[in-house]
Amino acid sequence: MSKSDDVLYMRRCLELAAHGAGSVNPNPMVGSVIVSNGEIIGEGFHQKFGGPHAEVNAVASVANEALFPHSTLYVNLEPCSHFGKTPPCTDLIIEKGIPRVVIGCRDPHDAVAGKGTAKLIATGIAVTEGVLEAECKKLNEAFIKSHTAGLPFVALKLAETLDGKIATSHGASKWITGEPARGEVHRLRSIYDAVIISEATIRADDALLTVRHCSGRNPLRVVLDRQLNAPLTAKIFGSEAETLLFASSLSSGSPKVEQLRQIGVTVLFVNEHAEKLDLLEVLLELHKRHILSVMVEGGSRLSASFIRENLVDKIYMFIAPKLFGGDGLSAFAPLGITLPLDAVNLQFEAPRFFGNDLLLEAYLRK
Repeated sequence: MSKSDDVLYMRRCLELAAHGAGSVNPNPMVGSVIVSNGEIIGEGFHQKFGGPHAEVNAVASVANEALFPHSTLYVNLEPCSHFGKTPPCTDLIIEKGIPRVVIGCRDPHDAVAGKGTAKLIATGIAVTEGVLEAECKKLNEAFIKSHTAGLPFVALKLAETLDGKIATSHGASKWITGEPARGEVHRLRSIYDAVIISEATIRADDALLTVRHCSGRNPLRVVLDRQLNAPLTAKIFGSEAETLLFASSLSSGSPKVEQLRQIGVTVLFVNEHAEKLDLLEVLLELHKRHILSVMVEGGSRLSASFIRENLVDKIYMFIAPKLFGGDGLSAFAPLGITLPLDAVNLQFEAPRFFGNDLLLEAYLRK
């Protein structure tokens, strides 16, 4: 196989892997392709958490097992070499006599982390690593961050006007963008494990934070409510999806705690600093609950706080062709809060349009 062939089949692995978005967490998204004599003879992807891995599904799809000794298996993430919910994929590859394996990137999970590659090489299998490595790491950026930093991947979603306002001077903020952009927001919700919102935004917008304009699972809804001010009648406390509320440890004795628990809301307490919750402590608790990725959909104060504390990995900025002017609320400068601009450097992705609205995606360089 040539390098161009390896790239071609690895791209197919990535296409397949993406089908598992929102279904395999906290596992990674993985796709696998088996090629013999220049033809794909089998392919598969990890479809749901606890189910067969991509390599297993790819092997099962091969009609003629006699081709295995003359084939190459491609996979975007290093095959596992340990017993988890399923047997090791390396053992299956060895059993089938596949002589060559091409891997996109290594698995950072402590139980794998190079062990899968080493096991294959030890049995005489030719292994090529690092094909489309950057793309493979990007696909599973949340999984990788979880296993290297011990924190969820954090994305910030904002919708603003062309003059940088997320609400009018009267606080109105609904439907800055059009339906196509709102549809994309719902798609993003379906692939993130959790969405975070502040109680101030709940009182302003009464957001439901479920997935409605596309197919997909509902994320865990996370409410940051330091003093338990959100009304019990808020839509976010409905039974459509699971809701987790973080409050200050100083509010643990409030009778509202039991009222929230009675309507199905999980209430947790964290420390507060300068009259706000410890956001790092919130993220660490979510990590303990196997939350790989969160999307912050709060208002300007919450967005600015996440940025200032260097906790954001990516920004989704939807820009509508509108002008609010005047004293409208700015995205990153609420109530006099300033950001350390010298510490906030962005790397943009290619811009995309949804209807008349522009989506700018940017990673924060830290």
